[in-house]
Amino acid sequence: MNGKESAMETVLIQKEGRDGASSTGVVSAKDVTRRYGEGDTSVDALRGVSLEVVSGKLTAVMGPSGSGKSTLMHILAGLDRPTEGEVTIAGETITELGDTELTKLRREHIGFIFQFFNLLPMLTAEENVVLPLELAGIKPDPAWVEELTGKVGLKDRLSHRPSELSGGQQQRVAIARALVSRPTVMFADEPTGNLDSTTGGEILELMRESVTSFGQTTVMVTHDAHAAAIADRVLFLADGLIVKDLGRSSAREILAAMEEVSRQ
Repeated sequence: MNGKESAMETVLIQKEGRDGASSTGVVSAKDVTRRYGEGDTSVDALRGVSLEVVSGKLTAVMGPSGSGKSTLMHILAGLDRPTEGEVTIAGETITELGDTELTKLRREHIGFIFQFFNLLPMLTAEENVVLPLELAGIKPDPAWVEELTGKVGLKDRLSHRPSELSGGQQQRVAIARALVSRPTVMFADEPTGNLDSTTGGEILELMRESVTSFGQTTVMVTHDAHAAAIADRVLFLADGLIVKDLGRSSAREILAAMEEVSRQ
């Protein structure tokens, strides 16, 4: 890491300390690198990322194609392992866990929203929603399931299978599925990328509401400045490093920051 990159990371960590992120962070990464391949053909997707994800807030991650944003989210969520560095969730170092322990931790602490919904076609909407609880051997709380499915607008669609639902309705099911276990942190990978702008706007409102009403800590990877504008914090990656860290910002401000990052 050169002097400029080192200074950039130092500024980030100091800023988080002033904002109180270090004391309330539920997900953290320290000096995380991810290298694919070996020798002269190796590619560094992440090159020493350190950050804290603040509890009860929505953090958006943006960056040009190939910047490492999806790799970072997958490592924070325990779906991939770093080449070097440390990741913790709820105080537990997940990079030290075996596969069985990691699977258990993901079930207990992590919710995930995918761009392409990833619903099971043979199950109804309600069965898809409660699936994480069933897999964990936990009996669903009917009152919570009713509140949650009502909140995301699914009460009249619970008996329908995915093929009988619109794209927006399927994503609502995916959001409810991610929230049903009351996870420590919810990750969203381009949650509106497969939806039209109107439906995408409705989904973003739901995600913002989950943070506001339920205090749901959320990390969202997106390329859309309008999506990132609902976030409390926007991190920008370039060449495997965090190069900019904004608080709540307008879509115009985020677009300007993206242009700046893309020129670096």
